[in-house]
Amino acid sequence: MVAAGNSGVGVRMEGAVITEWKDIPMELLLRIVPLVNDRTAIVASGVCCGWRDAICFGLTQLSLSWCRKNMNNLVLSLAPKFTRLQTLILRQEYPQLEDNAVEAIANFCHDIQALDLSKSFKLSDHSLYALARGCPNITKLNISGCTSFSDGALEYLTNFCQKLKILNLCGCVKAATDRALQAIGRNCKMLQSLNLGWCDNVGDIGVMSLAYGCPDLKCLDLCGCVRITDDSVIALADKCLHLRSLDLYYCRNITDRAMYSLAHSRVNNKPSLWQSMKGRYDEEGLR
Repeated sequence: MVAAGNSGVGVRMEGAVITEWKDIPMELLLRIVPLVNDRTAIVASGVCCGWRDAICFGLTQLSLSWCRKNMNNLVLSLAPKFTRLQTLILRQEYPQLEDNAVEAIANFCHDIQALDLSKSFKLSDHSLYALARGCPNITKLNISGCTSFSDGALEYLTNFCQKLKILNLCGCVKAATDRALQAIGRNCKMLQSLNLGWCDNVGDIGVMSLAYGCPDLKCLDLCGCVRITDDSVIALADKCLHLRSLDLYYCRNITDRAMYSLAHSRVNNKPSLWQSMKGRYDEEGLR
């Protein structure tokens, strides 16, 4: 039990008086850390060495999405301290992050499993190269809206980050190509969810590579992938038996032939599969 003394000078703990906040035991601090918000944790880490050590040791999840200014500098200062982070959310309303911040994360935070870099327009391929080398345990990566990444850098990333289960590439028009999807199908066998929304360089070769290489795929967003045809959907229906959600909005080359394939797959597999198949259609089939 912790309580402030009557004089307001010390802290009473189970009969003992702690005269300074820095004397609070590490075990107690580790219990407090998960209860405070991210801003408070960052401020508290600067109180004293004991608090810094406790927070740096106990903090495994952090979101800096509230930071409207100087997020890049904040990441540069925190990455060397919070080396045990497993989840890091760096979603931005407008681009702040630069490559040196991601490189710092890769250099110090090797336990990262979930990373959100969405809308980081300033990042280049150097960030993906750094993550590939420093964060091989990533299972969830969101780089939606990162329009500067290339397919070569994404391919390089998949060579090292083969534990990926959730990948968001929405709007990554340069990175999400057939070449990159072939690499994903070859390297990321555990992939379960992939967002390729509005990646108009994606074609049948890439999607079919996913179908053959990622049998555990459950959710796939192909909205706006205007180059794909029935061949992609048929391959998915045939090979991805766990697929539950498929978004085909604005895929104008998809016809009834693909829909029949999906229906046949559902009949032959568990009825609980295919909870949603989104798309626009008219009298002639899906457009």
